[in-house]
Amino acid sequence: MKIITVCGSYKFKKEMVEITEYFTLKGNCMLMPNELSRKNKEAYTQEEAIMIDKMHKEKIKISDAILVVNVNNYIGSSTKSEIEFAKSLGKEILYYTDLKENI
Repeated sequence: MKIITVCGSYKFKKEMVEITEYFTLKGNCMLMPNELSRKNKEAYTQEEAIMIDKMHKEKIKISDAILVVNVNNYIGSSTKSEIEFAKSLGKEILYYTDLKENI
């Protein structure tokens, strides 16, 4: 079992939910953004967005790996910073595009 944090753009909510379910059913503890009910980060105040980003980094800290949901190889600036943060902590980096054929 691994603890895996899901990272990616809000526009890939559907894929995030699907991949989270898939990996959960494979016996992993999945952490994903809880605030996906809103359309995008712009729906939050600046203070809320800062807090959300901070909490997401805390999820990465306690994870064994991150799973980047990079549909059509799209990775936004927020997700790029999460990848760099995870790398700095020595976390395993998984990419949706590399895995989706097996899902």
